[in-house]
Amino acid sequence: MIEYSEIKIVNKISKSVFLDEYKNKEIPVVIKNLTKDWNATKYWSLEYFENIAGEQEVKLYDSKPSKDKKLQHAARMIIPMKEYFQLLRNGEKDLRMFFYNIVEEIPSLQKDFHFPDMGLKFFKKLPVLFLAGKGAKVQMHFDIDYADILLCHFGATKNVMLFSPEQTPYIYHVPFSFSALSSVDFSNPDYEKYPALTKLRGEKIVLEHGDVLYIPPGWWHYVTYDDISYSLALRAFPRKLSNFSKMLRNIVFTRTIEGMMRKLFGQKWNDRNETLAYTRTNERVGL
Repeated sequence: MIEYSEIKIVNKISKSVFLDEYKNKEIPVVIKNLTKDWNATKYWSLEYFENIAGEQEVKLYDSKPSKDKKLQHAARMIIPMKEYFQLLRNGEKDLRMFFYNIVEEIPSLQKDFHFPDMGLKFFKKLPVLFLAGKGAKVQMHFDIDYADILLCHFGATKNVMLFSPEQTPYIYHVPFSFSALSSVDFSNPDYEKYPALTKLRGEKIVLEHGDVLYIPPGWWHYVTYDDISYSLALRAFPRKLSNFSKMLRNIVFTRTIEGMMRKLFGQKWNDRNETLAYTRTNERVGL
């Protein structure tokens, strides 16, 4: 079975300790109370967002893999925010707001938070919001830009599983993508169908309102929502040369090749990569 340890939780932390013990060692940590004075912690809710931007159209994403020549992680639909929130209230379990740039979309929300002094060089034009309802799941993936991420969580609890880059051989990574096979349910693994999962070693945490999770560069994450909640990701682009090189490779080479091949060959390309993810992973671990 997948073996998990609990991510360390601290009530407060100094910049120097964060840098020395977590950022520089690329170790996850949950920080309590970092956002306790933010308006976001005090006021954010569906109603709050509706009052500010309820008529604004938002892109929504689901858990289904892209088919044929459709780009990876393409939006499933675009509807007004207030209509989406009503779907959530009615029990919608799959559709999610994903990587929603509040600087571009709702700039007034910038007054509700600030970038904490943690020794990170934040990219201040890219604070992004993630929002979903009870039962939603986010496919296992890592972030293309190899950023240091502070995931600031609000609303109901949600579960986050993290795996270091060293665990990639066991995760059924799809070639030319930044995701694992969408058919793998990491919250309820089928070890008979996906035997390499038995070798996985990860970390997990239940995020509560106001928690901040530090996700190191390149770490895989899988998320499930216990109920309606939202997280704001503050990102610091890589300064370490090795991580910066990986970011460039992902953006310039991997993503470009994947998009080109998907346009040329459609579903044949997708099927090829999914098959390779399954067979190579099992072969790699001698299964």
